[in-house]
Amino acid sequence: MPAYPPSGQGHQGYQDPFSDRHSPRPPHGNPLNASDPRLVYGQAPSAQTPSQQQQRPSGYALHDKPSYATSMQTLPTGSSYSLAGGKEFYDDGVYPDEDTESKTPLRSEFGVGHGVQGGYDPDQPLYAPGGYSPHPAGSYSAQSAYSQGSRLLSRKETSAEAWKQRQRINPKRAQTKKVKLTQGNYIVEHPVPTAVRNANLSSGSRGGPTEFSHLRYTAATCDPNDFTAENGYSLRASSYGRETDLLVCITAYNENKILLARTLHGLMLNIRDMCKGKWSEFRKKAERGGVEGGKQGEAWKRIVVCLVFDGIDPADKNTLDVLATIGVYQDGIMQKSVDGKETVAHIFEYTSQLSVSPKPALVEPHPNDPNNLVPVQMIFCLKQKNAKKINSHRWLFNAIGRHLKPDVVCLLDAGTKPGKRSIYYLWEAFYHDKHLGGAAGEIHVMLGKGGRKLLNPLIAAQNFEYKMSNVLDKPTESAFGYVAVLPGAFSAYRFTAIQGRPLNQYFHGDGTLAARLGPKGTDGMTIWMKNMFLAEDRILCFELVAKANESWVLGYVKPAKGETDAPETAAELIGQRRRWLNGSFAAGVYSLVHFGRYYKSNHGILRLFFLHIQAIYNTINLIMSWFAVANYYLTFSIIITIVGTSLRSPNDIAGGDPDTIKCWSGSFLQDDSGNSFDWLGLVNWLFQVIYLMFLALQVILALGNRPKAEKLTYTISIAVFAFFSLYLIFCTVILTIKAFCPIGSILAKNSGSSINVFLGSTYGPIFAGIAGTFGASRPITLLIWLLLLTRRRAGVYILSSLLYLEPWHLLHSMPQFLLIAPSFTNILNIYAFCNLHDVSWGTKGSDKVDTLPAAQSKKDGEEKVVETHEKVQEDIDLGFKATVLRAVEPFVEEEEVVTPTMDDRNKTFRTRFICVWLFMNACLALAITRLGSSARSRYFQAILWTTFGLSSIRLMGMLWFLVGEWVFRAARFCARGRR
Repeated sequence: MPAYPPSGQGHQGYQDPFSDRHSPRPPHGNPLNASDPRLVYGQAPSAQTPSQQQQRPSGYALHDKPSYATSMQTLPTGSSYSLAGGKEFYDDGVYPDEDTESKTPLRSEFGVGHGVQGGYDPDQPLYAPGGYSPHPAGSYSAQSAYSQGSRLLSRKETSAEAWKQRQRINPKRAQTKKVKLTQGNYIVEHPVPTAVRNANLSSGSRGGPTEFSHLRYTAATCDPNDFTAENGYSLRASSYGRETDLLVCITAYNENKILLARTLHGLMLNIRDMCKGKWSEFRKKAERGGVEGGKQGEAWKRIVVCLVFDGIDPADKNTLDVLATIGVYQDGIMQKSVDGKETVAHIFEYTSQLSVSPKPALVEPHPNDPNNLVPVQMIFCLKQKNAKKINSHRWLFNAIGRHLKPDVVCLLDAGTKPGKRSIYYLWEAFYHDKHLGGAAGEIHVMLGKGGRKLLNPLIAAQNFEYKMSNVLDKPTESAFGYVAVLPGAFSAYRFTAIQGRPLNQYFHGDGTLAARLGPKGTDGMTIWMKNMFLAEDRILCFELVAKANESWVLGYVKPAKGETDAPETAAELIGQRRRWLNGSFAAGVYSLVHFGRYYKSNHGILRLFFLHIQAIYNTINLIMSWFAVANYYLTFSIIITIVGTSLRSPNDIAGGDPDTIKCWSGSFLQDDSGNSFDWLGLVNWLFQVIYLMFLALQVILALGNRPKAEKLTYTISIAVFAFFSLYLIFCTVILTIKAFCPIGSILAKNSGSSINVFLGSTYGPIFAGIAGTFGASRPITLLIWLLLLTRRRAGVYILSSLLYLEPWHLLHSMPQFLLIAPSFTNILNIYAFCNLHDVSWGTKGSDKVDTLPAAQSKKDGEEKVVETHEKVQEDIDLGFKATVLRAVEPFVEEEEVVTPTMDDRNKTFRTRFICVWLFMNACLALAITRLGSSARSRYFQAILWTTFGLSSIRLMGMLWFLVGEWVFRAARFCARGRR
């Protein structure tokens, strides 16, 4: 094993997770003690004493393989590391998953040499025996949250205070840099850490002059609409003269680093596929021409990734460490204002081949490895204040998009993991269909390892709901040409198609434009309009299809798949669906009211015909959703009543048809004389009463209580409605079996076509009901014939899933969905409509940026310059080492503990008081109505006599008072007479 000189190996007490041969010099005043036996380099791990190994922290392991679980000294052996776990070449279709990727330290010697074969030495120690402290001397306090040792970071522990400390640069260890303002704008380039620069240069990619060596920072002090070249703003990609075919945006609010890494790493794998795959039409198109096109391996220059974070304060600071690890962010360079103008957004630009997987694990390029990621042009837009997601999209479309002018813009939410080649499939759909204005892929619920999340019935129900929407709704709407909603979590638009009215209408919901828009802005909107803009993506979809003088359509791309988290508790689900239901209902009405705008488009007659059909379909759906609560109760009430009545008195049904009576007769409940007690009738009546009482409870809860403060009540409500759904399914099965019992004799008596029997007044509704129970709104002839031939009772859900070749959700999620479906109707709809006044997203506008410095310019001749402090390269590198340790440190998300406030407790008492009061009154009223006529007569007599008695007491009390008053007056009169 070669021994490496101890040059630049960090001062005493530092444990270095990188190659120390290229680390900066030791910090000032901390020379290495060469005589210290603990600082000998080139020592094999096996030669180190157990006590020396135990002194190293156990929380900073940088690789995943089990064989290295107890060792932190060396990397896996081998001169090349494959992201595909040692499988064959990338172009054979290998797509590595998270379990086969390794996290390794950045090796700054990649591509540099220094006498090491291949530029990569697997035997070099990861940690200098002398130890490494992640705090650059003099940069920030040694009492920072990231101290030496093993520790897990939780979701709550975002280390905001430590982040604030890192924004302050010690002027004694910094160099002064003069930044010339560009038309009054602060735009500057800062050197990236040496390890990041060398890692990105190791693959030999050709970029701009400072594309891999410097991070570009812009303090945007303007509205997104004013971020233009005329105002002095620019972006790297456009300044290099590159054409952008694909712009991918990831929007984030307060998501943790694992969620961000899941999305970003999945995206970078997709981009690698697009730029390297032999099958990729994107690669072939990019290499055919363009300003920098025509060069093999440079398709990456036509893709830009933009991350937009909605506010500094709500952002999880650990996600910033992830971005700093790949080079697209640095601490200590942001300016909160420029010459007194407040910074609206902090924009960072860098091109990187590095990534952090969701483990978290570092993924870096390796020499001559075909599985390396490609360079990705990244723009990180960190908004200074929280202004909601729609404002983030305004930065994307109106600011960044207008500079880059991309062909296609793809939207992702942080936490959504794009599947294999999903981004390519979305782009490919636009490439082959010039009339496609927008498209969406399939979003499915993240089920966890081995599908363990399916044990939660809420997750299983949502999984089934998502899946059937992708199987039935999206393909149907795509066939019409108008997909009602392209979800912002995973969708794409043609940039030229949404320009003009679609984007203008879309951004009416941005509160930061209220002053500009006046009455058309949020300040002039009615509550109905504000609810409509809770689903502003639906507005954008309608405006795109109805765009004047255009013929854009929306589509569904089946192979493009994205995985997302779903709410796991009732409180989270209720809060999410409140926005969805109110917004989608209002937006649905908007699209129908403005249907006439289709006539101003350039759609052909056939397309307009289908759009009319879809409008009728949507109108019926809206009406059905409006009466969903009543229809579900009526279905429950009627079916259980029919079953109970038919089992007790079969001679009174079917008009006396003997075959039907024979099928229903013989049960232990039968009593044609009516002498026995009808206990099933009483049970059914009690179930109906309890059902209505729980409906009333939902109204009371929704009008004044936070779901997070009433978790138990909502959980009990879901369980009760699930029981009612199970009982309804049981009664429906009995009803269906009994109804088809006399089918043989009916067919024998029928002289016409057999199909008329099944479509007639008796069996037609039954087939429609079965199909409707499983998700259809109407029966179809093909389904009827299939049911007749196979003698199976199935529905559109089952048939469509089989045709879709993805039936597994029917087995593991459909039963839970059937039980939870009533809660979707009764709980979610009621809560949403009862909170129609609430048009918030649950976010808050915080502007705690006092920790950031302010840029103040001075005259330098005829130019304005800002003097700022910049870290020296050695401090940048030392700080970066600490950043990587934070980024790859294991993450454990702690469940948020919601403590009810005093207001919550008061509202809970009020709710329970009202419920008890209504419950007791309802019980009395229902009990009396169930009594016989004589008992009711005696009850009313008692009421009348009680009322008479109370009135008599009041009358006697009044008389007693008057007598006393008269006596008092008489006595007072006599007393006056004696005087």
